[in-house]
Amino acid sequence: MRHRRKSQKFSRPRAQRKALIRSLLRAVIIYERITTTEAKAKAMRHWVDRLINWAKTDNLHHRRLAYRLLCDHELVKKLFEQIGPRFKDVKGGYTRVLDVGYRKGDAGKMSILELTRREIKEKKIKEKKETKKNQEATSADEKVIQEERSEHKKGIERPKKSIIDGVKRIFKKERDSL
Repeated sequence: MRHRRKSQKFSRPRAQRKALIRSLLRAVIIYERITTTEAKAKAMRHWVDRLINWAKTDNLHHRRLAYRLLCDHELVKKLFEQIGPRFKDVKGGYTRVLDVGYRKGDAGKMSILELTRREIKEKKIKEKKETKKNQEATSADEKVIQEERSEHKKGIERPKKSIIDGVKRIFKKERDSL
């Protein structure tokens, strides 16, 4: 008998459904937040919660079970070393589904599936600092150009720059950015 064996079919054959579930699981582990249809998001909650439950108790059996679903050692490593410890003291509710609206093409109801405890990306903070440095460098270059233009208007001649000066300037910028 098929008691308690109900699952979403997504109008796909078994192999395609399995591939869809696997790819959505991989995306959730990689990005920790995905946008998909409401039906897929609600069905994926079960699978993601199961993976995180396994990741909370790190042992070989659970790693092998997770590998069966994810098929990537790097993702299994991330799951067990980064995501699992974040939920160590939580007993459920690892994901949330937020409604976004309707898709423009076919008016399918879209939702966001995300982990409740997401990692704050340090890369974004570093990128913001780098962009500020780049803006400061470009503003300094603009000042030099404006000075050169004003000197040119006044009739003050500067020594001509050679190619070597330009190369030195390029390498100086790269060295300062490190």
